[in-house]
Amino acid sequence: MRGLVVRWWGSGGRQLRAGLLLLLVPPLLLGLQLLVVVGTRLPGDPGEAELGQQVAFSVISIEPERGPRRTAAVRFPVRTQMKEDPGEYEEENELHMRQVGPRPLEMQPWATDPPTFSSELSRLIRCISGPQVNCSKVLHPADPQWLLCAEEWLLPTAPCVAYSFSMSGGDADFLKTVSGLGCEVHTFDPSNSNVSRGYLGNRLAGLHGEGGVVRQHKMWLEWRVRRKGKAGSRLGSVSRTLADIMTALGHHTVHFLYADLLSAEWRVFQNWIETGTLQHVHHLIASTHLQWPGFEVGGSDREVLRYWFSVLQGLQSGGLKLVHASAGPGQNVLRHADTGAHSSYTLSWVNMRR
Repeated sequence: MRGLVVRWWGSGGRQLRAGLLLLLVPPLLLGLQLLVVVGTRLPGDPGEAELGQQVAFSVISIEPERGPRRTAAVRFPVRTQMKEDPGEYEEENELHMRQVGPRPLEMQPWATDPPTFSSELSRLIRCISGPQVNCSKVLHPADPQWLLCAEEWLLPTAPCVAYSFSMSGGDADFLKTVSGLGCEVHTFDPSNSNVSRGYLGNRLAGLHGEGGVVRQHKMWLEWRVRRKGKAGSRLGSVSRTLADIMTALGHHTVHFLYADLLSAEWRVFQNWIETGTLQHVHHLIASTHLQWPGFEVGGSDREVLRYWFSVLQGLQSGGLKLVHASAGPGQNVLRHADTGAHSSYTLSWVNMRR
């Protein structure tokens, strides 16, 4: 019998081993497949991290016209005229992820459905034509292009600080007024080569001016937040955000601010709204220009008007109330001749939430 068993194994062993191998192959293949699937989902996988970064930094652009709707924030296509290092500025999505306090600019609904240029323009002009605060006491120049609400509870009790951003020289009356109030006054003009009146170039650190003395800086306002460690963040930079300027000068509050920003005002206002700088400005006098969309603002004419209105509403939501409006020369808005609107307006606001 033992010899019979040996002979059976010897004669049929090859077939049996082949059968056992066939039975083992499918489970082995299934196990390898499971390892591959699970391995791709393990935490810390570089491929997954890279994908996450792509999603986190997706670009948000302005939405096409689809009738009235409300969006959380606005991102207009960039139409820049300046050549700068693209890595020097923070992505706007990065800025909003770390933003503290105030909110992104909220786009307002369309004025009508369907939206039209005339309806958007009419709403904008109504917004900048009607004062929201009635001041019994005001300060203004002989030609009242602007005025300051001089109600006792709206004027600073401590030594005041005043900033002026202008390259046209139209701030002379403003400087005279705030100097007369005894304010520490700083003017900013990148084209200024004047060395009188305590001119100190574009250095800011450690400058705390005396009341009534006008200190000049060869510097301008920026609306983009620069990346930390970049060259543009040094004190000698010619262009900086208002928050950076205030920090460098040691100011927590600007009591009086004059701004004629030559069509950069819309993006600068948006920066103030979104970064919370607006709450540190008590009185604001600003020129608004309507001839063209402005720096880094794009879209159709209707979209631009809606964006401008949304910015103005953002200023109002931040506490600014219109005190006075003065129309400038010309009656051209975004290349459209309109007898009911002007090409520019000088607007005076007071912050009621300080």
